[in-house]
Amino acid sequence: MMTTRVLPVLRGVLARDGRLPRLRLAAGPGAGAAVDAADEAVLAAALRRAVPGDGGPVRLAGLGTVTAEFAAVSGRAAGRVALVTGAAQGVGRDIAADLARQGAWVALADVNAAGAAAAAAEINAEHGREAATGVRMDVTDPDSVDAGVVAVVEAHGGIDLLVANAGIVRAGGVASMPVMDFDLVTQVNYRGYFLCVRAVAPVMARQHRTCPAAWADIIQINSKSGLEGSARNAAYAGSKAGGLGLTRSFALELASDGIKVNAICPGNFLDGPLWSDPVKGLFVQYLRAGKVPGARTVEDVRRAYEAKVPMGRGCTAADVMPALYYLMEQKYETGQALPVTGGQVMVG
Repeated sequence: MMTTRVLPVLRGVLARDGRLPRLRLAAGPGAGAAVDAADEAVLAAALRRAVPGDGGPVRLAGLGTVTAEFAAVSGRAAGRVALVTGAAQGVGRDIAADLARQGAWVALADVNAAGAAAAAAEINAEHGREAATGVRMDVTDPDSVDAGVVAVVEAHGGIDLLVANAGIVRAGGVASMPVMDFDLVTQVNYRGYFLCVRAVAPVMARQHRTCPAAWADIIQINSKSGLEGSARNAAYAGSKAGGLGLTRSFALELASDGIKVNAICPGNFLDGPLWSDPVKGLFVQYLRAGKVPGARTVEDVRRAYEAKVPMGRGCTAADVMPALYYLMEQKYETGQALPVTGGQVMVG
């Protein structure tokens, strides 16, 4: 796709002091600089020649007119183009909202396209600017992931941060869990993470090669279960443990492309829909699966899980965000799994 090849390189060409602009594309054939060079260095040179002396819009043959926009707001994510998966509701939505609050342009990706668009509209209304867009993305489908990444690049010019948050849980013992449930969890949590990194990494690499000072971040929202396992929840814990293996492997492979890859391992989001949904939530699933011996009600399950945490409560998105910003800001950290568990899981 021409946009994912050309626009990230153009962002690097237009960078100022290592800061990449957001690009606004007004599509149309029109006349302009040719951008059909297969060699990336030749393409970058052609794009540099196409930039007007006054820094105005760049006209590109076959694409249209591109305008650069640098961040006009401040914050810990100012000027970053972020893609958050599983962002129509819950923790993903909260992460996207906080990134926008801290100055990012955020694409909320979800298989629930209407929910992602509604959440983006709410974020924009809150901040009084075009901070967020909704993107349909089924992380289990490579074509859908690729199309979603193309949509983000067409809207913003590139991607600086991927928050791989999309995930599901199907609880059950090893002898009783349906194979289709195991496969679904693996498809979303493990394969979906791989597909998202596979799609965004080339975009991030092109930006870095053109502007070496510009590094990108991939951060997986993993789980404490990825660190320690989870009885009667092997599909989820196994997918998350596998995700940490992917994170470390991606970190080794992508550092030379200017991409840091890390994971955050939160405790249980007890107040979010993943746990509290009255029909499909984990409190209900765990009660049915007998995961908490002696529990007779959902409240019994909740109290049992709160009792496991030294700090006495579940995790929230507000607990996760300082860890996320730390990983973004830390210039010398990659391949790490950072626990945010209220003391429930301690590593070292």
